[in-house]
Amino acid sequence: MTSPKSLQTALVHSDYTPPAGFSAFPTAIHHASTVLFDNVAAMRARNWQDKNAYTYGLHGTPTSFTLEARLAAIEDGKYCLLAPSGLAAIAMVDFALLKSGDDVLIPDNVYNPNRELGNWLAKDFGITARYYDPMIGAGIAELIQPNTTLIWAEAPGSVSMEVPDIPAICKAAHDRDVLVAIDNTWSAGLAFRAFEHGADIVMQALTKYQSGGSDVLMGAVITRDKALNHRLELAHMRLGLGVGMDDAYLVLRGLPTMKLRFDAHDAGGRKVATWLKGRPEIAKVLHPAFADCPGHENWKRDFEGAGGLFSVIFDERYTEAQTDRFVDSLKLFKIGFSWGGSNSLCVPYRIQSMRSNWHDRGQLVRFNIGLEEATDLIVDIEQALSML
Repeated sequence: MTSPKSLQTALVHSDYTPPAGFSAFPTAIHHASTVLFDNVAAMRARNWQDKNAYTYGLHGTPTSFTLEARLAAIEDGKYCLLAPSGLAAIAMVDFALLKSGDDVLIPDNVYNPNRELGNWLAKDFGITARYYDPMIGAGIAELIQPNTTLIWAEAPGSVSMEVPDIPAICKAAHDRDVLVAIDNTWSAGLAFRAFEHGADIVMQALTKYQSGGSDVLMGAVITRDKALNHRLELAHMRLGLGVGMDDAYLVLRGLPTMKLRFDAHDAGGRKVATWLKGRPEIAKVLHPAFADCPGHENWKRDFEGAGGLFSVIFDERYTEAQTDRFVDSLKLFKIGFSWGGSNSLCVPYRIQSMRSNWHDRGQLVRFNIGLEEATDLIVDIEQALSML
């Protein structure tokens, strides 16, 4: 005979089981730190690295497993690991693959926190971090040393938008048994097929187009090779890089519309960039789809779209104070980092201090074209240009 439960125990232990057969479009949100096992044998039989069962909330629930599978499918990969941010995903790769005495090559136009991480690895961890010209292509073979373990690439580069020759870099790396990790955030895996062009590891900041709401911080690391994925999983576990299931759900909710939104950002971005190209205040438009953008031929050969992120360089007659006033005068464009959401953004950068070999003297401003009507954005830019 079952003993009657006290009220407090009944509040903790319920005999109710919901009926089976419920079905709906949204992925269910499964929260858990503790995961329950039927018996001790089941607990001991489960291997968290193979992900054929659930072990602990840090290693995933049905919600995060679903998101990982869908992200891997978008990139045509096999394995995916989630991290609390794009930078956390980059750190996972570095700490999984690099040890004291190793060398890592990083493009000079890399996402700046990746540069900061590389500098930290060099300062405190005995790892050599060297920065290469992103347009070096096959010439990167001359930089590979016996202790070079990893090459980072970014397509296109953050802020300055050069499009590297990824297949050439990957071939040179693989000829020397060096792994290539690529930041594929700009294309969200939609416009550039990184694995098909030679990459071993694909990193994405899911903060951008995947969520689409400017409200989630998350990153992903995707691979095809099981042994490589296991190395990454060990770093994921040792660094404790878990994500919240509510955030995982928000990214899942954004995926069905991601391609539609990406194409809309792309169309709006090209329209605004084309208009800016005809303005006398603008010396250069750094948009990979434009013929005069560094690496455009690589983009034309390897990419299938462009999204809504690009930069411009003002004529050098305009001072930083003037271009700052331009940004401050915008009404529809807001000032803020990140991108990929519905709202347009505009940020000025001191690019000369960010790059070791930058020759343009004009002020650089980066635009994220959101989902507003492009003609309204052009009107806003025009009135702000009048404030120069």
